[in-house]
Amino acid sequence: MSQKTLQSKPFTGLLMALYAATLSMGMLVPPTITLAEEKASLYDRLGGKGAITAVVDVFADRLVADPQVGGRFASADLKRFKMLNTELVCMATGGPCQYPGQDMKKAHNGMRISEKEFNIVAGHLKATLRKFKVPRQEQKELMGIIGSLQKDIVERS
Repeated sequence: MSQKTLQSKPFTGLLMALYAATLSMGMLVPPTITLAEEKASLYDRLGGKGAITAVVDVFADRLVADPQVGGRFASADLKRFKMLNTELVCMATGGPCQYPGQDMKKAHNGMRISEKEFNIVAGHLKATLRKFKVPRQEQKELMGIIGSLQKDIVERS
C-alpha cells in the first residue's frame, strides 16, 4: 500500500475501529502501522489571521524605529504596509487571504535594497516571532518563505 493510501481518512477510520475492537476483546496488540496526523497549514499553526496581524503590527513598528532601515518607511502609509504584509503572510502560509499588492519584484523595483538591508528586515521578523513565542519549526518555515523572496527584493549586494 502506498503512503497516501495509509493516510487516507477511510483507512484511518478502519484502522482505528480494528484497534478499538482488538482492545475491547482484551487482545492488547499494538498497531503495526503508525499513522501521522494530517498536518495543519502553517497559517493555522501560526494562529490564523489574528495572530499574523499582531506579529506584522509589531514587526512593522520595529522597522520604522530601526536607525538603519527606518528611513525607507518614513513616507510609507504604515496602515497599508501592515495590511499588505498581513495579507501576504496569510496567503503565503496557506490561509484564505488574497494578497492584493504587486508582486515582490515590481513592488521593490528601483528601491535599490541591499542584501544587508534585507537581512536587517529579516532579523526584525525573526525577533518579532521570538517575542510572540512562535515555535521554532513555524519560525523556520516562515523565514524560508520570506527568504525565497530575497531574489525579487534585493537589487544590489
